[in-house]
Amino acid sequence: MQRRRLLGASTALLLATHLPAWAQGAEEPIHAQKELPKEKLVIVSKGGEGSATGEVRHTFDVELARTEGEQTVGLMFRKSVAPDGGMLFLWGHPIQSQMWMENTLVPLDMVFITEDGTIDSIAENTVPRSLAVISSHGPVVATLELQGGIASKLGIQVGDRVLCQALGTTP
Repeated sequence: MQRRRLLGASTALLLATHLPAWAQGAEEPIHAQKELPKEKLVIVSKGGEGSATGEVRHTFDVELARTEGEQTVGLMFRKSVAPDGGMLFLWGHPIQSQMWMENTLVPLDMVFITEDGTIDSIAENTVPRSLAVISSHGPVVATLELQGGIASKLGIQVGDRVLCQALGTTP
């Protein structure tokens, strides 16, 4: 997935200055990147039936995309994402996350996470290979990509908490 951050710039400006690699005439093709270092991530969902605390914990083993290069390639060209896997894009500071699905072969759920670890918005079952911008619609410190449809299947919702050492919200 091609990643770009829009910090107060319009989409037109983004397209004029950050075209996809194929449109810029890049000489080297982009390929799937090797698996990145992983970390445990837990999403605490509210209202779980059968739970003494009313919460359900969903554990994922996610790759950490920290650098611009890692974030640019993301999950491009991957043929699958494990139900308990995914990729966490760490922006370093709150930004409006702008994503798209260029060269991404499978649908994804994009979970946008605020500074305190709260899920602010979710884009479910994003369309493979689409260049449509998928926005967080507000400042977030991270974007979590999961297997398409898993958020709905597990009951993950806006307002749930994300616990992860890389976010400073240890599980």
